[in-house]
Amino acid sequence: MIFPLLQTDTLAAVQEAVETLNEAPAAAPAAAQPAQMSESLWSMFTMGGPLMWVLLALSILAIYLIGRKWWTLKHASKIDPHFMQDIRDYMNEGKVKSAITLCGKYDNPVARMVETGIHRMGRPMADIQSAIENIGNVEVSRLEKGLPILATIAGGAPMIGFLGTVMGMVKAFFNMSKAGNNIDITLLSDGIYTAMLTTVGGLIVGIIAYFGYNWLTSQVSNLVYKMESSTLEFIDIVLNEPGEDQE
Repeated sequence: MIFPLLQTDTLAAVQEAVETLNEAPAAAPAAAQPAQMSESLWSMFTMGGPLMWVLLALSILAIYLIGRKWWTLKHASKIDPHFMQDIRDYMNEGKVKSAITLCGKYDNPVARMVETGIHRMGRPMADIQSAIENIGNVEVSRLEKGLPILATIAGGAPMIGFLGTVMGMVKAFFNMSKAGNNIDITLLSDGIYTAMLTTVGGLIVGIIAYFGYNWLTSQVSNLVYKMESSTLEFIDIVLNEPGEDQE
C-alpha cells in the first residue's frame, strides 16, 4: 500500500509543476509590458517633470545655434587662396576697378574688408587702417552673434538639472513625511525619477552646448586670424603706391 501512495503523491507533484510552467509564460508578458513601458524614452521624459520641457527647448535652441553658426562660418571661411595675389596684381597694374569687381564676387569678411580699403585709396594710411578695422569689428561681431546664448545654455542647463534634482528630493521627502510609519518605496519613486532624470538631461544639454561653443569659438578665431593676415597683406599692397586705373 505504500508504493501506490508514493506514486499518487509523485503524480500530483508532477501535475502541479506542469500547471505552474503553463501559467508562467502567460504571466511573463504581463510583467514585461510595464517594464518595457517604464524603460521607454517618452515615459522617462515625462517622469522627469516640467523642467524636462525646459531642457528640451534649450537643447533644440543649442542645436539650432550650432548648425546655423557652422553654416555661416563655413561660407565666411571660403576664401580663394589666390584672392590676395589677384588683388596685388590688379593694384600693381593700376586696375582698381577690376580689384573692386573681384571683391564683389566673394561674400566673405576678407573681401569686404579689402573692398573697403580700396575705396579709401588716396587717403592717409591711418584713415585706411581705421576703415578696415571698423569693418573687421562689424564682421567679427556678426560671426560671434549667438555664441553668448550658447555659452549661457552650456552653463545654465546643468544648473536647471540640479534644480530638478533638488525638487525631486524635496518631493520624495515630502511624500515620505506624509506616509508616516507606512513608508513604501513607491512613494519615493516619483521624486527619485525627477531628481535623476533632470540631472541627466541637464548634463546632456550642457555638454552639447559646451563642446559646440568651444568648437565654434575656435572656428571664429581661425577666421579672425585670416582676416588679420589679409589686412596686413593689403596694407603692404597700399604701401607700394599703385598707379592710376588704366582701364
